[in-house]
Amino acid sequence: MDKDNRTYKAIDFFCGGGGMTCGLRQAGINVIAGVDFDNNAKETYEFNNPGSVFIQKDVKRLHSNYFEKNFGVQKNDDRLIMVGCSPCQYYSIINTDHSKAELSKDLLMNFARFIEYYRPGYILVENVPGIVTNKETILPKFLKKIEKLGYKHTEEIIDMSQYGVPQSRRRFSLIATRLDDVKISLPKKSEKIYTVADVLGEKNGFGRITAGHKDTSDFQHTVAGLSAASLKRMALTPHNGGNRLSWADQPQLQLKCYIGRDDIFKDNYGRMWWNRPSPTITTKFFSVSNGRFAHPEEDRAISIREGATLQSFPKDYIFKTNSIAGAARIIGNAVPCEYARRLGETIIFNCHGKK
Repeated sequence: MDKDNRTYKAIDFFCGGGGMTCGLRQAGINVIAGVDFDNNAKETYEFNNPGSVFIQKDVKRLHSNYFEKNFGVQKNDDRLIMVGCSPCQYYSIINTDHSKAELSKDLLMNFARFIEYYRPGYILVENVPGIVTNKETILPKFLKKIEKLGYKHTEEIIDMSQYGVPQSRRRFSLIATRLDDVKISLPKKSEKIYTVADVLGEKNGFGRITAGHKDTSDFQHTVAGLSAASLKRMALTPHNGGNRLSWADQPQLQLKCYIGRDDIFKDNYGRMWWNRPSPTITTKFFSVSNGRFAHPEEDRAISIREGATLQSFPKDYIFKTNSIAGAARIIGNAVPCEYARRLGETIIFNCHGKK
């Protein structure tokens, strides 16, 4: 281990409830601050990451010298990491409100303003694959900017199921550095692919519960309720990967939007498979009607804690919200902690080439 790894520090832009911060801290990196406009994430972030300060600011209105003045951050610090996992609604394939998502389109360039001012040793970026494939993407402009500032980078669209996360989650991942003697690379892929069965179920501490169960403990094994009709739908959906086609021919259960349209949104009301990674955990994972988010065998959606576990949050990570939807939004928007940890360790153990 690098005995001096404690000197690595990071600023986590667009930090949300702290998935990236949590993982970097697990790697031994001092995350001095997280920046996010969403005040609903503040309590969750600071409660679970003591010592990391949540700055509730719009990045567009945050002065470049803010961290210099308030945290003593120096320019040209070789062991400073700046993280920019900007909101990705504009580039997401599941975006339904393009006009609202327009606000997130250029956030990466606002992040670049801080890179130019501080010239950190390292840059981390995580986003949806659409930031590469979308015709209007800001990514080429961002890459041109950091290259002009002297950064070399490596990038790839990865599936986080290959990096210790029990979830199929395709993401764009980038590491950049301006240090000449550093060889940069993304984390190495795992030999083992973790599945739902590896982390959920009774053997992993998740007791059997029913739809609508409210867990008042910090474990937060809380699950959304279901209507009588949806409970019947779940009862007819085969365990371990079944989908809504099992009750499509029953008029009292079939939804009008799916009549004669068995070829669309087949994952909605579907169950996860025990022996596969989960599907991508979105901000709507608490609802069986929004994807394959039903438990493999129990007649319910997955719980808040189950969704967090599939996002590789520690089981003692507490989501300080007043609603299931609020917790799910923090969880679904997060960078999985395990992948963030591996990014941090890649910088500490593999990138640092100085003797």
